[in-house]
Amino acid sequence: MTIAVGDKLPDVKLVKATDSGPEAVQSSEYFKGKRVALFSVPGAFTPTCSAKHLPGYVDKAADLKAKGIDEIVGTAVNDAFVMGAWNKSGGSSDITMLADGNADFAEALGLTMDGSGFGLGKRGQRFSMIVNDGTVEQLNVEAPGDFKVSSAEYMLEQL
Repeated sequence: MTIAVGDKLPDVKLVKATDSGPEAVQSSEYFKGKRVALFSVPGAFTPTCSAKHLPGYVDKAADLKAKGIDEIVGTAVNDAFVMGAWNKSGGSSDITMLADGNADFAEALGLTMDGSGFGLGKRGQRFSMIVNDGTVEQLNVEAPGDFKVSSAEYMLEQL
């Protein structure tokens, strides 16, 4: 079953990419008490993700925060080292990267995709959501191959 607006996020382990190395976090604790703009990509360093998705959140970080977002979080089915390198390469200190290396978070959300045809295996779908104190406030899931409703610009229109 796919997560819906009004649902609590599932409680799974994610790994935060930090300057001092990977840091395990529980999603139930991590999202507690704050309003988060969360975006998910099929993979760090992939074309659309690197050319459009991440740069949009970097460019709109101040605007999102001005509209009541406490933190901007990016996630993908990659390890914390890759997520950290991706943020250093094209992201910013305004973005927190949470690695979902085993796709536990994507599976628990009901938002996985099969990227085997591209050599990617199981991945998370491209989506965004606004999470308020662990509860989904807005949810935007892309159609396969699209990049519209999960963009930072689209999220700003929702706030």
